[in-house]
This record gives sequence, C-alpha cells and structure tokens, in this order.
Amino acid sequence: MIKVLYGGRGEGMSRELCDMANRCLQSAKGSIVFIDKDDNHIYDLNREIRFINAKDYHIEGPKMFSGFVAGILAQDHDIEVIYVASFMKTVRHPISSLEGLFGFFEEFSREYSVDFVIEVNTDEECPEFIKKFVN
Repeated sequence: MIKVLYGGRGEGMSRELCDMANRCLQSAKGSIVFIDKDDNHIYDLNREIRFINAKDYHIEGPKMFSGFVAGILAQDHDIEVIYVASFMKTVRHPISSLEGLFGFFEEFSREYSVDFVIEVNTDEECPEFIKKFVN
C-alpha cells in the first residue's frame, strides 16, 4: 500500500505524518521507519520508531533514494511501514519526473509487503500517476 499526503506548505502534513507513525506503532507487528530531511521531528516520534535523517546520506535524486530504501529493507526484513517526510526536499527533483520512483514504491510494496506513507509538499499540480495514492 502506498499513501500520499499531497499539498502545499503550511497544511499540517508533517504533524499528521508523525501522528500517523505514532498511532501505527500501537498495532504494528514489524518495524516502523521514519525518513526525514533533518532532525526536526525526531522528538515528535515514539522512540521505538526508527528515525533516519536522510541529509546524513547525501541523497541526490530518485535513483539514490530508491537504492537508499532498498538498503534499509536489506538490513531489516521486518519493516512494516516506511514514512517519508519532506519527500520533495530529500529527492530534489520536480514531482512530474518521479513516475519511475513511484513505480518502484509500488513494486517494492508488493514484493516485500511494506507500506509507504509519503508527504509530498509542493505547489505543483498533482500528477496523474500520484492521484491514485492520494486519499
């Protein structure tokens, strides 16, 4: 399953994403990972959630991000959900160029039974390939 929180700045999506991760922990049987562009939300999350500051890994684009996610899953096969905050600031590419990355998320989700919840904070119109993930 892939879920996308899509909208502009100041809509409270980061807070919602943190709340979702904390609520998920109550019923999760596996591990929960929270990826962010910096440490701003580290204290908003339960300490049992694995927090990863993507800035520490110098991610430059969608191919590096997909490899980064694959590496996380290779290290821990028990991951149930991966939350991604500040997705656009981490990937640093226009949303319209990320169809392949969302295809990767779909395939990875299906193959490894891991869910993705992604915060897409942009003023750009939502592309068709993402609309099916937005609730």
